[in-house]
Amino acid sequence: MLDSFDNQSPLLNTFYLTYRQRHDARTFINQTMQHYNESSLIRLTGALCAETRRAAALMLGFVGTYQANDALGRLLRDCDRSVRLIAESSLKLVWTRDGAEEQRQQLNHIMRLIADQEYGEAVRQANVLLDAYPFYAEAINQRAIALFALKQFEKSLEDCLAVLDLNPYHFGAAIGIGHAYLQLHDTSQAIEYFRLALTINPNLDKVRSHLERLMLKPF
Repeated sequence: MLDSFDNQSPLLNTFYLTYRQRHDARTFINQTMQHYNESSLIRLTGALCAETRRAAALMLGFVGTYQANDALGRLLRDCDRSVRLIAESSLKLVWTRDGAEEQRQQLNHIMRLIADQEYGEAVRQANVLLDAYPFYAEAINQRAIALFALKQFEKSLEDCLAVLDLNPYHFGAAIGIGHAYLQLHDTSQAIEYFRLALTINPNLDKVRSHLERLMLKPF
């Protein structure tokens, strides 16, 4: 593996440029993994070159584990817009890769249940997973989504707060708290958590617009 930023950046940038030209993710992944491991990619999220940060963030989205969460979370506030947007997409993927393979498969099943609007079963399956692995932040988050859909807003709120305790970069949980507070008729608290979501991830344009509308309403 290459170690210095001076040596790493041009090679990774070359792979990334080829990817942008050809949109061939498999080749980009294979080329990059021949020369870099996850630790070196995490280090490169702090490179001075924005192109390098983009490439590292993208690659971590493809193959990174939850160990990349902090590095990608910091990139949400990067000075380069492309870096920020790539980091946001990659974070969502990394959040699902915590735990062992069996636990990740269980999480994917829960997410499919939610997509199919089988919210009660999703909650049940999440409870099973969390009994065995109680600190799985994304499993708690998925349960919160299902509970919200079932109109169990207080329980959904509690889960979202737990997610933020485990993963302070989880802007989705902050948004969930805001929506739960709105359903519980607490607009002031909703505003605070929408603001928090924007502090974590300033790229949430829909949240910003929603917050601006709320600020104009008396409460």
